[in-house]
Amino acid sequence: QVQLVESGGGLVQAGGSLRLSCAASGRTFNNYAMGWFRQAPGKEREFVAATSGSGGSIYYADSVKGRLTISRENGKNTVYLQRNSLKPEDTAVYYCAARDAYYYAARPWNYDYWGQGTQVTVSS
Repeated sequence: QVQLVESGGGLVQAGGSLRLSCAASGRTFNNYAMGWFRQAPGKEREFVAATSGSGGSIYYADSVKGRLTISRENGKNTVYLQRNSLKPEDTAVYYCAARDAYYYAARPWNYDYWGQGTQVTVSS
């Protein structure tokens, strides 16, 4: 069982930056691929970024590529999402997810554990 807790969301002006964190419980964090998803009101949950267990392989959604960086510190059981050049359309609840596999995936149903989400609101 893995428990995930996100933090770092908040209100930011367009063009600003935020760093989201996701702390995981458990001793085998490096065995899990980690992903970030977001869900805006009235929309489906959308893939944002993912990383393999070691962090050596990374994958970004085309819609946000170039404006964010995913990273992980396995010694701290934490994965990060650095968001830059934020736009109002980036407003959403951001979720981190863990996949009980080494390689990442881009579909929500490929992930086994989810955090409670952290709200990111970008004002224009």
